[in-house]
Amino acid sequence: MRTRERVLAAAARTFAAKGYPAVTILDVAEAAGMTKGAVYFHYENKDALALSVTERFYVRIGEIADDVERLGLPPLGSVAELLLRTATAFRDEKIIQAGARLQLERQLIGVQLPLPYEAYTQLITSWLAREREAGTRDDLPPAGTLAAVLVSAFFGAQHISWVLDDRADLVERTTDLVRTIIPSAQQDIDLCPSAPRRD
Repeated sequence: MRTRERVLAAAARTFAAKGYPAVTILDVAEAAGMTKGAVYFHYENKDALALSVTERFYVRIGEIADDVERLGLPPLGSVAELLLRTATAFRDEKIIQAGARLQLERQLIGVQLPLPYEAYTQLITSWLAREREAGTRDDLPPAGTLAAVLVSAFFGAQHISWVLDDRADLVERTTDLVRTIIPSAQQDIDLCPSAPRRD
């Protein structure tokens, strides 16, 4: 692993575990197994590290979305699969956990972070709009409204799951969330490779 990537991975682990205010450059250096000078060679300060981790968070979210698009699922299935794969990433990936925590702590960080979840919400809106245009489901609210509700509910659910269960139950919570907010999506959820199988 190249040094810069090693520093970034160490920063993600420390931000995810301790939060922005508690992390020092020394913490990152120790987690990376290098000196503070080596960290400063690549990142001028903790703010630069936080920004880089957050940007990598959004790159990873974009990769997840691209993978879902390639599956060619129906629109509601794509929405459900995106949320489920994002839930799995929140459960398992330090860069995702760190990026989400840094977004919560954005007021404490001395650089402007990307606005939270804009492209993510827009993508879900576009899939829901396709579903409405197909005219097969009259029960759906406007695409933008439904996307905003789903995204807000998901990121609230991941926060609660993080606090209560270290995100161990997040995939199940996400499945319940989609089934409850869009009851007519059950058939589409059943097509999702990431959906927990029902007994």
